[in-house]
Amino acid sequence: MTKHENGTVTYSVKNNTGVIEFYHPKGNSLPGTLLRQLASTIHVAGKDEEARVVLLKSSGEGAFCAGASFDELMAINHLDEGKEFFMGFALVINAMRTCPKIIVSRVHGKTVGGGIGLVAASDFCIALNSASIKLSELSLGIGPFVVGPAVGRKLGVSAFSTLALDAKSWFTAEWALTYGLYNKLAGSVEELDAEVSRITADLAASNPEALRNMKDIFWQATGHWGATLEQRAEISGKLVLSDYTKETIDKFKAAK
Repeated sequence: MTKHENGTVTYSVKNNTGVIEFYHPKGNSLPGTLLRQLASTIHVAGKDEEARVVLLKSSGEGAFCAGASFDELMAINHLDEGKEFFMGFALVINAMRTCPKIIVSRVHGKTVGGGIGLVAASDFCIALNSASIKLSELSLGIGPFVVGPAVGRKLGVSAFSTLALDAKSWFTAEWALTYGLYNKLAGSVEELDAEVSRITADLAASNPEALRNMKDIFWQATGHWGATLEQRAEISGKLVLSDYTKETIDKFKAAK
């Protein structure tokens, strides 16, 4: 299997914006290796003096992120393996939370499950008006435990519970804007890119110290998340071993 088939994470700096782009051939899904690469790259961007703001995006014209890798979920046979996989999402969310720079996300397509956690852990999000969302974990027998703190913090308990419990439904980009997951919507890819360029340029030209202080304020009272997300990863790791979850994921894959 080539590196391209395994997925990629790239990092570059342009006009004082650190651009992190991830890709996976299966709908930009997130296997464990890719999650750890993503977390590591976010740490690199946070320390890069040339980058004053960070842009998170994914490749292609399809989904922004299809969430967890079903192939890896089905291959989990032990609790340690399950916790290790879900810790990948915990590492990314904590990397975004502790990154000293504002993170802007560009969402060009549908976003599912753990992908919503990435968007929620961003500080500002611009999305295409067709970029619908679905928090599907409960329908697979798991639950959005690891991404839950980030999603609940951004949307509030009521909207988070709506997404989490109505796990088979798609919610529109307008819904996501109304409840604060998205900050702005764009009517076309061209408009999306123009708005992303504008906001990142504005932020890159801002006082770095002011931005760092704003970041601290945005994420105050989340210092316990390191331990909390590890506990949540263990919960998910146990649930993915259940017969219910194994059978449900198997049926879902067979139906595709």
